[in-house]
Amino acid sequence: MEPPAPASAPDSVAGGAPATVRHDAFTVERHLVTAPGSVFEAFTDSPVRRRWFALPGRQVSYDHTFAVNGGENASSVFTLAGSAPEHLEYASRYLDIVPDSRIVYTYTSRVDDVTRWASLVTVELHPEDGGTRLRWTEQAVFLASSARPEDDLPHLRGATRLRLNGLPAALRTP
Repeated sequence: MEPPAPASAPDSVAGGAPATVRHDAFTVERHLVTAPGSVFEAFTDSPVRRRWFALPGRQVSYDHTFAVNGGENASSVFTLAGSAPEHLEYASRYLDIVPDSRIVYTYTSRVDDVTRWASLVTVELHPEDGGTRLRWTEQAVFLASSARPEDDLPHLRGATRLRLNGLPAALRTP
C-alpha cells in the first residue's frame, strides 16, 4: 500500500495527470440609452431576459428565479455543421442584488457533462448621460480546456459581448 501523498502535492485527474486550472478576468462596458431601472428589469424579467441572454441551439430548457439564492438553469443541444452535437448546460446562483444598481452571481458552464468553467460576475448599472453605463466584470476559472485553450477566454469574452449587443433590442417594446 502506498503512503498518502503529501499535502502540498497537486490534485490530479483521471490518468494521474496534474489538474490545471487557469484564472482570468475581463470587463465589458456598454452605454444604453435607457434608465438603470429599465436595464435592471431586462435582467429580472424572464421573458425579456430570454430575448438577449440565451444558450444557442435547440431543445432548450429554461428556469429562472431572480432572487438572492435563486438562479437560472438552462440547457440546449448545439450543433455546428460537420460536428457532433454538444449538450450545453448553464447554472447560476444570485449572491447579491441591489435594485437598479448591482447584480452579483456565480455560474458554471458545462459541455457534454464536463464543467468547462465557473465564473463570478458583477453587473453594475450607473446613471450616465440620460441613460445607463453597464459594467460587466467576470472572473473565470477554466477547469477543462477546449481543443484550443488559447481561445477559451476570447470565446467567453466574445459571447458576453454578443449577448450584451442584443440587450438594446430586448429593452425595446416587442
